[in-house]
Amino acid sequence: MDASKRLTEEDVAHLAWLARIELSDQEKLRFTAQLNTILKYFAMIDRVDTRDVQPTFHAFNLDNVMRDDVVEPCLSKEEALRNAPRREKGYFKAPRIV
Repeated sequence: MDASKRLTEEDVAHLAWLARIELSDQEKLRFTAQLNTILKYFAMIDRVDTRDVQPTFHAFNLDNVMRDDVVEPCLSKEEALRNAPRREKGYFKAPRIV
């Protein structure tokens, strides 16, 4: 990774500000070094020749896995409303939103 693509302490301070994280000067130094090490590894991955490699979207070759749509008995109205904090005339009652 060339020097122009390295993160600076100012970059780390800006990222910390965006994330609303307070960092000491020592933490800024440490995180700058750690993030630049991570970016160095990304640069190594970028150099790998993948021209003949098929894209992999999933580790296993899967199709959609869906269960059959089978009609089953549902809850009765009383069972469905049993734990409702508020109900009225057989329905869930929610606060009015204007």
